[in-house]
Amino acid sequence: MSTFERYLSVWVGLSILTGLALGALFPDLFATLAGWEIGQINLVIAVLIWVMIYPMMVAVNFAALARAHERPKGLIITLAVNWAIKPFTMAVLGIIFFEFVFAPFIEPETAGEYIAGLILLGAAPCTAMVFVWSQLTKGDPNYTLAQVSVNNVVMVVLYAPLVALLLGLTEVTVPWDTLLLSVVLFVVVPLVAGVLTRLFLTRRARDAAQAEGAVTGFTARLKPFSVLGLLGTVVLLFGFQGDVIIERPALIAMIAVPILIQSYGIFALAYVAAWRWGVPHNVAAPCALIGTSNHFELAVAVAIGLFGLNSVAALVTVVGVLVEVPVMLSLVWFANRTRQRFPA
Repeated sequence: MSTFERYLSVWVGLSILTGLALGALFPDLFATLAGWEIGQINLVIAVLIWVMIYPMMVAVNFAALARAHERPKGLIITLAVNWAIKPFTMAVLGIIFFEFVFAPFIEPETAGEYIAGLILLGAAPCTAMVFVWSQLTKGDPNYTLAQVSVNNVVMVVLYAPLVALLLGLTEVTVPWDTLLLSVVLFVVVPLVAGVLTRLFLTRRARDAAQAEGAVTGFTARLKPFSVLGLLGTVVLLFGFQGDVIIERPALIAMIAVPILIQSYGIFALAYVAAWRWGVPHNVAAPCALIGTSNHFELAVAVAIGLFGLNSVAALVTVVGVLVEVPVMLSLVWFANRTRQRFPA
C-alpha cells in the first residue's frame, strides 16, 4: 500500500474542507456544475464514479461470475439485511430521534418529513459506490457484481411498495429515469468497457496465469486515478452543499445522528453474520458495505417528487450523501484491519 493510500482518510478530510471552501468562494460555478444532471444524477459526479468503478470492472471474469450462485451465503446476507432489516431499523431510528429526542429542536409538523427522508435512504441500497468500497477492501469483483445485480432486480420490485408501506402512503411513484439511468451508467457502461478492455489485454496471453497478470498490472496502474476520482467526488459533493452545511450545522448534525447509528449498526450486523457463517473476507466485506451504503440519487429523486425540492425530506437525503463517504471509508479501514479474522 502506497503512502497516498495509507493516508486516504487525511486526503478525504482535506477534500471535504476544499469542497466547502470552493463552494463558498465560487457558488456560481458549483451551481452550474450541480445543474448538469439527468434524472437527479449529476453527470460530472457520474464521470468521476465511472473512473472509480472501471478498474474493478476490468477485473470481472465472467467464467467466475457464472459460478457466484455456488457461494450463496453472501447473497443471502445482503438480501436479508437490505430488504428485511435495514428499511425498518431506519424507520424506527427516525421515529425515536425526530418524534422524541430532537422534538424540542424542530417544528412539530416537520417530524414526519425527517422520518420520511430517512426511510427513503434506508430502503435504497447502493448501486455505484459499493464497487469502490469493494475495490478498497480487495473484494471479489465477480461476486460484488453479482450482489449489486441481484439488489438492483429486487429494488425494481420492492422499493416502491416498501416505501409506501413505511410512509403510510397508498402509492409511491418510482422515478424510473433515475433508477434505470443509474444502472446503465454505473453498472452496464463500465462493465461493457471493462469486458472489452479485458479482452484486449488478454488476447495474446498464452495461459490463464499470464492473462490475469496482464489484467492485474493494468488495474494497478489505474488505481491512483480511481482514488483521485473518489477525492474529486468528495470535493464536488461538499461544494454543492457547502452553503447548507455552513448555514445550518446544528440541523445537519441532528440528521446525521440516526444515519450514523444505522450505518455502523447495519455494517456490524452483516459483517458479524458473514464472519460467524464462515464467509471469506473478499465476499464478507462487500456484502456488509452494500447494506451500509445507499442509492442516494434514487432517494433524493423520490424525496423531491413526494415532498418538493426545498423540503426537509429532500434535505435529509442530501445529508445522507455527505455522511456516506467518511463513514464508508472508516468501515473500509476497519474491514481491512480485520481481514485476518476471516477464513481464506
